[in-house]
Amino acid sequence: MNDHDLLNRISRRRFLQRGTMGLGMLAMSRLFGASADGRLPRGLSEGTPHGIGMHHAAKAKRVIYLFQSGGPSQLETFDHKPLLQERNGEQLPDSVRKGQRLTGMSGHQTSLPLAGAQFKFEKHGPKQTWVSELLPYTAQKMDKLCLVRSMHTEAINHDPAITFFLTGSQIAGRPSMGSWLSYGLGSDNKDLPDFVVLVTKNKGGQPLYARLWGSGFLPSLHQGVQFRAEANPVLFLKDLPGIQREDRRRVLDAVDQLAQVAAERSGDPEVNSRMAQAEMAYRMQMSVPEATDISKEPDSTFELYGEDARTPGTYAANCLLARRLAERDVRFVQLFHQGWDQHGGLPGAIRTQCKETDQATAGLLTDLEQRGLLDDTLVIWGGEFGRTNYCQGHLTPTNYGRDHHPRCFSMWMAGGGARGGQVYGTTDDFGYNIAENPVHVHDFQATALHLLGIDHTRLTYKHQGRRFRLTDVAGEVIPDLIG
Repeated sequence: MNDHDLLNRISRRRFLQRGTMGLGMLAMSRLFGASADGRLPRGLSEGTPHGIGMHHAAKAKRVIYLFQSGGPSQLETFDHKPLLQERNGEQLPDSVRKGQRLTGMSGHQTSLPLAGAQFKFEKHGPKQTWVSELLPYTAQKMDKLCLVRSMHTEAINHDPAITFFLTGSQIAGRPSMGSWLSYGLGSDNKDLPDFVVLVTKNKGGQPLYARLWGSGFLPSLHQGVQFRAEANPVLFLKDLPGIQREDRRRVLDAVDQLAQVAAERSGDPEVNSRMAQAEMAYRMQMSVPEATDISKEPDSTFELYGEDARTPGTYAANCLLARRLAERDVRFVQLFHQGWDQHGGLPGAIRTQCKETDQATAGLLTDLEQRGLLDDTLVIWGGEFGRTNYCQGHLTPTNYGRDHHPRCFSMWMAGGGARGGQVYGTTDDFGYNIAENPVHVHDFQATALHLLGIDHTRLTYKHQGRRFRLTDVAGEVIPDLIG
């Protein structure tokens, strides 16, 4: 085939594609009210066979996901194991380990001594649930929490584990959970992003990557937008000196005309996605400063969240900001708090982590409830895996560490239709294996989507010849977690 024939074939193909798209757009405009220029309303995108929207009545409208990066120890927080105190220092029995693999950090140890938690537990809430003394504020909210003690995952190292929780795959490149919700449900506030990310400032620990809130193969307008604890919360949002808002508007209008020509010529939907992002940035110049301004919050608010909430970039300040974004109908707000990775020095380090997060987490739940937002806001708390019941390194009377443990760990949900006061799943007396009602990562994701009115098997996007979804080819909704 010569170059002329190839160009003719491409031209005929483009003509057919344009013709098909034109007829399709005409039909969609009648069904969904597309604009006069044929562009679909916000949230409607090619690739979803069912049409964008809810599949059943939703209990939740939005999500606040409090991601505790590094893997909080369930044995010092929500999964009380007196047997570990009784047998502290004894070897992990082979009958309990069952030959399961360990990480390279503790797999070489000649000794795997059981380590009992060095903190007291007390019973709280309607189910008289054991909760650590490290979480006194959270303990007071047990009537709101749907606590799952039987989470499990296949991932044993941080990067694949956090990627698995947030994208449904251990391999990087898939859309994040917030992006799926942006794609599936669209926005209830045209002036703010559907998906906002807040990271605790100046925290060490396992690194975080922008791909964790990326849109993967979905259109880029669905990616998360990180708000930073700086004078300009969003990078490059502020106009340069001498540029007026009217000037910015004229520039955008001119660029939009060029973009429409480019979109017609290339057929690339990403052109319109980028234009949509530019328009969002224009609107965010007004909406973001207002949403992030906490100067008018009363003293009672800071008493609720803790005085750290006055300091931008702290976990407490981000929890307060998450409430303000929820009030403004942002679909998905994700907080990241690093440092939950205590391979050694666990007693002191986890005490610090809990002190930084406990009051603000409970304060967020109280604040949402007082404002009538908790009923339709799903709050999720948890990390990427749990910690081992044996000590990594040398066990002493006052110090120990715990390695990664994917076989059982704890998470919780609250509000948004989750069954408050519920404790689901149990682990064995050693806290090493699940004894009852296992919940896989995909099960948890499927249940969260269900609360948002989404059938996880139907929220799909065609990419590279097959339809992908957040839960990949697995996942079951857990009815007992739903109120």
